Amino acid sequence: MLFEPYKLRDLTLRNRIIVSPMCQYSSEDGFANDWHLVHLGSRAVGGAAVVFTEAAAVEARGRISPQDLGIYKDEHIEMLSRITTFVKSQGAIPAMQIAHAGRKASTRRPWEQPAGVIKPEDGGWITVGPTTAPFAPNYPVPVALDEAGIAQIVQDFVAAAKRALAAGFELIELHFAHGYLAHEFYSPMSNTRTDKYGGSLENRIRFALETTEAVRKIWPERLPLFARISSSDWVEGGWDVTHSVELAKQLHARGVDLIDCSSGGNVVDAKIPLVPLYQVPFAEQIRRDAKVPTAAVGLITTPEEGERILNHGQADVIVMAREFLRDPYFPMYAAAELDVDLPWPKQYERAKLARAAKRISA
Repeated sequence: MLFEPYKLRDLTLRNRIIVSPMCQYSSEDGFANDWHLVHLGSRAVGGAAVVFTEAAAVEARGRISPQDLGIYKDEHIEMLSRITTFVKSQGAIPAMQIAHAGRKASTRRPWEQPAGVIKPEDGGWITVGPTTAPFAPNYPVPVALDEAGIAQIVQDFVAAAKRALAAGFELIELHFAHGYLAHEFYSPMSNTRTDKYGGSLENRIRFALETTEAVRKIWPERLPLFARISSSDWVEGGWDVTHSVELAKQLHARGVDLIDCSSGGNVVDAKIPLVPLYQVPFAEQIRRDAKVPTAAVGLITTPEEGERILNHGQADVIVMAREFLRDPYFPMYAAAELDVDLPWPKQYERAKLARAAKRISA
């Protein structure tokens, strides 16, 4: 099952293994560089079906850190095109996650100290959100977006999608999870507005739906559109999986082909049970109740786990992050473990034969 092709609109994934968006914090002014070419290219060589860039900011103030990837300038396209050309040459689908960090922007890279906010005088910027409430005490105090500001960010997503298409990406994912801007709007833990973007569930999901509609209008019908959501805030009274089912239905009706089911990120003291497969039940319930294809993601590390999730109908594809950091060639290893004959690059075939001989002798 893990190595069965999967069709999405006019694209066919060569298997069900997807490289998750993973922040690299290695850009300057949003530009991709040789690090991104090698990082993403090696996962394509390794046999993944889809290779996602990290979250690419749709405007400069939407970056998590000053070193985040961006897609807010036409000048970003040139290097990204080089990356997509190589990824496609290896049989993988190049994909981009487009994002706005909202109130969680203008922060330091994880390995930098002190952690938290970067002030404007130190190279940071003024952040935005649904309200003026910061994510945490050491995070920026955002400016509350008015309706004109919301409309502008929707158009920033549209412009970003157009640039992604010009750069050769064949799949985009709307990043509506992890406490970033869209999640800040749909979660009652962060949205206390009283206008048409706050209050009821219908109002709180409005920004996500408007963004989806606008992007789908310009994204070619032949190409898939994903959305990553946080299926739960992991706190009582917060966003939960029943709300996610409704959001998934609404997104699917507006042209989203698959829901990437993550969770958390919007409440600083949420108690999240970080154990293997902890988010798989979300993918299963959303797939069943919303009747929309889903991706399972989160501490999935073995071929057997991926195979079991798919065979049990809990998700349609497997999205992996940290395991791909540990092993860019995970699909090759997984295929060997599952006795699947996965083609290797010609340059690597000698190693494949050596591995096969070793398995036979054992």
